[in-house]
Amino acid sequence: MKNSLVSPNLEFSPADKPSPLMCLYDGEKETYYKPIKATFNEKGKAITLDFSNGSVAQISLETKNKYFKFTLESLSQSEGIEGIQWGPYHTNITNLFGEIIGVARDTSELVNYAIGMLALDDNTLGGTSETIADAAPFQYIIHSPDPSRYPLPDSLQEGQIFTLGGDGINDVAFYAHKEPYFRIMYGNTATVDDKGRISINYQSRDRTKKREVYYSLIPNMAVNTPNHLEVQPLPGIDYIGSSIALWGSPDSLALMEVIQNIVLSEGLPYPTINEKWIKDPSAFVPDAMAHGGLNDSIISYTSQLGFKTISLWDQGFVRPDRGDEGYIDGKDFERKPIQLTSGNKSHKEFAEMAAKYGITIGRTTITTALAPGTKDASPIPSDSLCYQQKRLLVNSISPDDTLIVVDDPTYLDEIASWEGHAENLNMIKIGKELIYYLGVSESKPYRLLNVKRGYWETKPLHHAKNDTIYKLQVTLNYGYDGLIPNMELQDKIAAYYADVCFINGIGYYDFDGQEFLFNNGHGYYSAKRFFRKMFERAAMHGILPIRFTGATLSEGSWHYQSIWNVGGGKNLYDVETREWGSTTSQGKDLRDVTYANFFPVGMGRNFAINANSTVEQYSHIQAISVGLGTTYSLELNQKEVESCPQKYEIFRTISTWEHARSANAFPRNIKKLLTDPKRNWILEQGENEDSWILHELKEGVKNKSYALHKNENR
Repeated sequence: MKNSLVSPNLEFSPADKPSPLMCLYDGEKETYYKPIKATFNEKGKAITLDFSNGSVAQISLETKNKYFKFTLESLSQSEGIEGIQWGPYHTNITNLFGEIIGVARDTSELVNYAIGMLALDDNTLGGTSETIADAAPFQYIIHSPDPSRYPLPDSLQEGQIFTLGGDGINDVAFYAHKEPYFRIMYGNTATVDDKGRISINYQSRDRTKKREVYYSLIPNMAVNTPNHLEVQPLPGIDYIGSSIALWGSPDSLALMEVIQNIVLSEGLPYPTINEKWIKDPSAFVPDAMAHGGLNDSIISYTSQLGFKTISLWDQGFVRPDRGDEGYIDGKDFERKPIQLTSGNKSHKEFAEMAAKYGITIGRTTITTALAPGTKDASPIPSDSLCYQQKRLLVNSISPDDTLIVVDDPTYLDEIASWEGHAENLNMIKIGKELIYYLGVSESKPYRLLNVKRGYWETKPLHHAKNDTIYKLQVTLNYGYDGLIPNMELQDKIAAYYADVCFINGIGYYDFDGQEFLFNNGHGYYSAKRFFRKMFERAAMHGILPIRFTGATLSEGSWHYQSIWNVGGGKNLYDVETREWGSTTSQGKDLRDVTYANFFPVGMGRNFAINANSTVEQYSHIQAISVGLGTTYSLELNQKEVESCPQKYEIFRTISTWEHARSANAFPRNIKKLLTDPKRNWILEQGENEDSWILHELKEGVKNKSYALHKNENR
C-alpha cells in the first residue's frame, strides 16, 4: 500500500503484519482459515485462493477508476463455513480510524492519506466474522490520534477495551471519558492494535441456516446482559457474491473524489438534499425543532434561517401502526394536532404550508417497536413477530389456566430483550394470545412462573398440547415498549414509514430506538434492509429521499442516514464554555466517531433562541459548524424566540453562514481556522450574492479579513 503521489512513496503496509485478501470463518469452531496460496489469472482477472481447510475460492478483480473491486464468485468445500471476511487489511497508519465504514486516515499535512473499504452489496457488512449478531459491542477503546499531543498514561495501552459509564439505561451517562485517548466505538470495521496501527475488514455471512446468538449491544453492563436468540434463517442470503471496493487516496480528497465515485459507480444508495449528496459538506444544514406547542411562526423562522426541515418534536412518537394505513391523522385528515392560533392543522395541511417555502416537516418515531394497541401487537398479535426461543406446550390449557408447562426450560429464565431487561415486557405468544410470565421452575415439570393470561388486552384462549410457545423479542420501557417484528414484517414496517411520508407530506424522521433494528440478530444487514425497503417504497411514490437522523449510526445506515443529532445541551457542544461536552464526554465522543467516518458531526438539540441569545453566540456556533462539518437541531419555542431582542439579527447571521456553506465558499485552510474555539468571527455578505467577507475579531474589532466566493468545483 503506497502513496504514489509523493516521492519517495510512503509505504502503509506493515512488514510484520501480512494482510490476507480473504479469510473463512467456521462459526461452530470459532476458527478462521487463512489463505495459504494465491494464483492470479491475468487474462480472466481472477484470483484463486487456497485455504488451510481445503477450500478454494474464486475471486474476480476489477480495476476501477480510483479503486479495486473484489467479488467472491465461488467457494468449494464450504461445509461449516458460516462466513467470509475480507481482510483484515493492516496498515501502519495510527491517526484516525473509521470503525463504521472501515477507513484508516492520516490527516496530517505531511502524510494526508487514507486507505479504506466499502461494501458493495447489502450482505457484506462492516466488521469481523466473529461479531456476534453482526452488530459490534458499544464500548471504549484506547487510542491516541497523536501520541505527541495526547500521550497515554503508563496505566493504559493502545487497543485496550473498556465498558461504557453510567447505569446502562440513561444513554447520556454512557459517555464517561473526556480524555482524548478514550475513543468510543460504534462498530469494528476498523480496529487498532497494541501499537495503535489501524486495520480494516468487512465480512459476509450465510443467513440461510438456523443459528443461535448470545447477544447484547452493550454486553459488559449488568443491566444489558446478553440474551440467547434464535436468529431467523433468510433464504437466498449468503456470502457468494460478496463484494468490496478497496481504495486509497489523499485524505483531503477521499470523500468527494473517491468515496462518492464508488457510490455512484456501484449504484450504492445516494440520497440527496437540494440535489447534493447528503455526505457533501456543502449540503450540511441544521434543522429547526418546534417546541412549545404553538407553530404560528415556525415556518417563517425556518425560512429566514435558511433551514430546510422542521422537526415537530413536541408531537411525540409516531408509532408504527399499519392499522391506520399511513393516515396518521385519519382517512379524511380529521385530526388536527399541529396548533396554530388561526386554527389547528393536520400534518398534510401544515406540510403544504411549509412546502411553499421549500421546507419539509418531520416526526420522531420508535422505529420498529410494535406498541400495545397497534395492528401487529395487540389485541390480535401478528404471526410474524421475532422470537428469542421456541418451545412446546406440554399440556393443553383453558383460558383460565395459569399452569403453563413447557417441554424445555433452557433460557426461559432470561428477562425480555437485552436492553434494560424490562420485567413487564417478559412475555410469550401462543396462537393469538400474549401471556406474561417471569421465571421458570427449577425442576420438572417445568412451568412458567407469575403467569398473567390475556396480556396487553389480548383474549385468553384454549391452547392444545404441543402448541408452539414463542418467547418474544421485545424493546425496553420509557415509552418505547413494544414487540420486535421478524424480517418479513420489518419490511412492511419500512414500507409503512414511506407511506406515512407520501400521504402526510413528511420528509424527515428521527428514528429514536434505531438500535431496535439489531434486535432480530441480523445486525447491520437488518438496518440496510430496512432503509433500502423504505427508500425503495418512497421512490415508488415519487417523493424525495427521506432525510433522517436516529438514535445510532452504523455501517447499516451510513449510506442512507443524513445526520445524527442526538442529545443536546451541555452534553454536546457547550457554547458558553466552547467545548465539546462540558457535563459529559458525549460531545467529544460523537464528534470523534462521526468525523473519522466522513459523516456530519451532530451538535444535537441545542442552542435555543431566547431572551438572552446574542448574535455573537450564533456566529461562533456557525463557525464551528462550517469548519468541522456539523449539523444541529435548533430548538425554536415561539414564545421564547419572540422574547429575543436580536432575533432578526440572529436569523440573518445564521442564514448568511448557511448560504455561504451551501455555495462551498470555505476552502480547507479557512475551515481549519474556524474549528478553533478560541477565535471569533463575523461573516458579511459581499458585493453580490455569491461572495462573502469573513472577518476575524480580536477583542470585538475586525482584525483580519478573507474574501470568499462560491465554488462549484472545490
